[in-house]
Amino acid sequence: MLTIEVDNFDLGQICRSGQCFRMDQISDDRYRVIAGDKYLELTQEGGIVNFFCPEEDFIFFWIRYFDLDCDYSEYINKINPRDKYLMTAGELGSGIRILQQDLWEITISFLISQQNNITRIKKCIENISREFGVRKISSTGAEYYAFPSADALASTTEEQLRGCNLGYRAKYVLDTARKVCFGDISLDSLYDMTYKNARKELLGLYGVGEKVADCICLFGLHQLDAFPVDTHIRQALDAHYKRGFPNRRYKGCRGVMQQYIFYYELMNSSK
Repeated sequence: MLTIEVDNFDLGQICRSGQCFRMDQISDDRYRVIAGDKYLELTQEGGIVNFFCPEEDFIFFWIRYFDLDCDYSEYINKINPRDKYLMTAGELGSGIRILQQDLWEITISFLISQQNNITRIKKCIENISREFGVRKISSTGAEYYAFPSADALASTTEEQLRGCNLGYRAKYVLDTARKVCFGDISLDSLYDMTYKNARKELLGLYGVGEKVADCICLFGLHQLDAFPVDTHIRQALDAHYKRGFPNRRYKGCRGVMQQYIFYYELMNSSK
């Protein structure tokens, strides 16, 4: 176990923020994350967070994954104090981090997310991981399944993927897996692109629309200017930013503001 003290970090808020579909609350104060082929359990009490994993994984994987080297108070302090709505949203979601997730996993996950709810998305991803991923045992003795590789998914059929409850999204997943596997597209090349160019490249993938492309840019490429617009965000923009969101003010952290707004709207809609 490794223990750190960190500000602006809340496991519950991160878990509910809609970025990651393999993070779950497994008891009152304990959370589990499966990312790629890694497994982690965490607990938190105030600003003290306990990581139950090998030290090597913490240093070389989880610090980056949770963006722990970044001071998120800088983002919160950038919020215009006259913008009462965003100030309230930032205060409510002040523990959210923009996770730096595996690009392959996030691409497939958000292809599956289309016209889907979070519970079903999680189930679909668990299904394909159990069916086509590698079974593993964590350092704490927990059994889990790694996210399936491009090779593994490219070797499936649309019928097999539909059997994992992917529905019409199966054809999107299969097409992308085969293009990645056969070298028709290189996801790694996106890391060297600007947000604008990476977004354009992603829009060329079968089944990827503007919202999914922005989600991949934000949560997979850590392009913090990406601003995914779904139903929750559209409602917030219509209600509070009739002249448009102040993009210039939040250049370089628009995606962080998007997460504060998304979380605020999500929490209010569930009341």
